[in-house]
Amino acid sequence: MADFDDDFADDFDAAETIDTDDGENLDEKSKSQLKREADHLQQQGERLIQLTPNVLAELALPEVLRDAVLAAKKIKARSAWKRQRQYIGRLMRELDVEHVLEQLTQMDRHHAQSTDHFHNLENWRDRIIAEGEPAIEELLAINPDADRQRLRQLYRQTLKEQSTSQAPKAARTLFQYLKEILGNRA
Repeated sequence: MADFDDDFADDFDAAETIDTDDGENLDEKSKSQLKREADHLQQQGERLIQLTPNVLAELALPEVLRDAVLAAKKIKARSAWKRQRQYIGRLMRELDVEHVLEQLTQMDRHHAQSTDHFHNLENWRDRIIAEGEPAIEELLAINPDADRQRLRQLYRQTLKEQSTSQAPKAARTLFQYLKEILGNRA
């Protein structure tokens, strides 16, 4: 009886050393983590489907993935589209798509910068319309190459249009001029 217990204890100790040997089990991802990563790649695949063909052509996609994305754009049936979306997710898991994900991240960053620049231009236009001369002077301090006379003229035209309830043509022209003079500095 003691021999059986000793043999069992030896087997148990051997099993423990196999599991923890080299720390391989510590590096394995949990099933939940794998599912989160698969869902993330599938969402990125959906983003690829939503891109315009011109933008899609600029990305360095593997040919099989590009074909799958283009096929998904043509699918109208919901269940077929869902299967195609899952297929794209599977392709993204199987292929090396790190560079594609980096390109999508770079596109997001560029879009965010463009949006910030646009909002900055809008803020300058609104400040000039609301504050008038002090905002124009502050803008001229930032950009001395700007035409003071043109800024004042557009400001006066905007006020006149507002008082007569006309279309905001001068405000649009002011925005375009700000875009021209500020470029990427706004």
